Amino acid sequence: MNRVRCPICDDPMPGSPVEYPDFPFCSKRCRVIDLGRWLSEDYKVASHEPSEDRSSAALETEE
Repeated sequence: MNRVRCPICDDPMPGSPVEYPDFPFCSKRCRVIDLGRWLSEDYKVASHEPSEDRSSAALETEE
């Protein structure tokens, strides 16, 4: 048996994904909560590029 849980509220989602139109979320509410977290930058995608300090880059262009 497939034991899937909603990634937001952690409720079990018995049955098949076809029964959940907002899959992998259990409801539209959980889908909107997830979107809000992305938009408020609570979630971030890791980057393998080294971050450059913008203030030091600005000083280099002024010299």
